Amino acid sequence: MSKVLVTGSTGFIGKRLIYQLIEQGHEVYALSRIRGIPVGHIKSPRLHTIWGDLGYLDKMDPIPEDIDVAYYLIHSMAEKADNLMSHESNAAENFVKAIDKTSCKQIIYLGGIVDETAALSAHLASRLKVEQILRKSKASLTILRASIIIGAGSASFEIIRDLVEKLPLMIAPKWVKTKCQPLSIIDVLFYLSGSLLKEEMYGNTYDIGGPEVMSFKEVLLRYAAFRKLKRWIIEVPCLTPRLSSYWLVFISSVRFTLCSYLVESMKHNSFCHDKKIQTVLPHACISYEEALKRAFLKISQNEVLSTWMDSWLIDSSNPDISNFIQVPEEGCLKDLKKIPLSLPKEEVIQRIWSIGGKNGWYGLNWAWKIRGLLDKFVGGAGLNRGRRHPTEIEVGDSIDFWRVVKADKENGHLILYAEMKLPGEAWLEFKILEDVLHQTATFRPKGIWGRLYWYTMLPFHFFIFGKMARSLAQKLEN
Repeated sequence: MSKVLVTGSTGFIGKRLIYQLIEQGHEVYALSRIRGIPVGHIKSPRLHTIWGDLGYLDKMDPIPEDIDVAYYLIHSMAEKADNLMSHESNAAENFVKAIDKTSCKQIIYLGGIVDETAALSAHLASRLKVEQILRKSKASLTILRASIIIGAGSASFEIIRDLVEKLPLMIAPKWVKTKCQPLSIIDVLFYLSGSLLKEEMYGNTYDIGGPEVMSFKEVLLRYAAFRKLKRWIIEVPCLTPRLSSYWLVFISSVRFTLCSYLVESMKHNSFCHDKKIQTVLPHACISYEEALKRAFLKISQNEVLSTWMDSWLIDSSNPDISNFIQVPEEGCLKDLKKIPLSLPKEEVIQRIWSIGGKNGWYGLNWAWKIRGLLDKFVGGAGLNRGRRHPTEIEVGDSIDFWRVVKADKENGHLILYAEMKLPGEAWLEFKILEDVLHQTATFRPKGIWGRLYWYTMLPFHFFIFGKMARSLAQKLEN
């Protein structure tokens, strides 16, 4: 079997691909920005973690020299990048430098279907630029260009789901007429794993899509029919991509930067220009409705392995995000609540492990919702993201506008890092010591505005954090 490097290992595609490659018997090296943390719940002697951020090549752990294949699954649309093109280019160039020091035979890149003759959106143009950079490597490049991907947890699926489930009547821009060819995550993984060391695919580009070409309007209406919902879509010419992004961000769980990239890209058709892939990897992709059926089955069984939310939003100026696992002491403002347990420790831990999402925040949920709405207004994550699983937590999970940076369930120790828009950095920590719940909100302000923010919110914190701590540690009030 082969030695395989997977970048973007904690993302929606990367995490699932690693599961599949491990099952196929490959030795997998997962590039991760978290030191010493395994990818998901995968426990296998064939999975190894390499620490690093491709934005900081000089600080990365070395990639094993005897790597056979490398998957490039990094897309900065999941990052807070001021200049998408330069950010993507820098990461790709550093990747090529690192790979060219190894014996890697093949790079497999998953991008988006593009018309190279058209004026592309920033998102699609950056992906095309990445292709050009990866071609410079000594390793042969195989490019898979995909249409929209349907699977529980994919950004495209979540946007479609939010729109149709929440809006009986949709006012839609003219981009709903553009064509796409949605395909299931199952089929994407088939093509990704099937391309591995397939020599006839070296140096070639392939479009991959589902069995049907349809407009985005059809995508929405067929989802509605699948869910037995009556929905109407009215097209208007005056809704610009930017206005569409602002409108979409309040309806869906996807944050503004990702919405804006996706909406800009939706102006372009994304169906397969040829069927070359069938000559080298013959495969019958499942239908759109079957992809939806499988996605909902995973959701109903709480078996969603990964989501678009798995990508960290921590400021990339610090490549080692393990630093955020330890809550800082210096220069911080704190709100500490100590509540004696009147419930069994195991029950309190289970309540802590069920926090957020549909379960809420154990008191004054309306206040949390207002804070989430305000965060959405300024381009933050808001509360719409929810959580991957109702009762399970692993490091890297998102819980509303928090990110899990430590999850020690045995000892009841949970640390969340805030991904909301703040004039500083914030942590929320839960720890049980000698039958007492220690709940600590820590804030490291940036300048005077950060301190002003903290003291303005202090009266609200008194009630919100106090109510939450009591509800977690003691019998819930009716």
